[in-house]
Amino acid sequence: MNLTVKKPIFAETASTFVNRMSAYEGDVLIKKDHWVVDAKSLLGVLALSLQPGDTIELDFSNEPDEAAVNSFRELGLFE
Repeated sequence: MNLTVKKPIFAETASTFVNRMSAYEGDVLIKKDHWVVDAKSLLGVLALSLQPGDTIELDFSNEPDEAAVNSFRELGLFE
């Protein structure tokens, strides 16, 4: 799933995002350029330094259910 960052993702927003991703049972990876990090890792998400306009890819180990997808879309961080 490809997403575009709408808001800068710093400490507080990164923490909220990681908490939402941690509720998902499978593995979730974030891919940005040549970087690949665990979406459940606060340090990994912060290391990406996500800024508005950046494009990322979320890679789920299992097919996410609709509730999981809606859960992180509600954060308003991506489009």
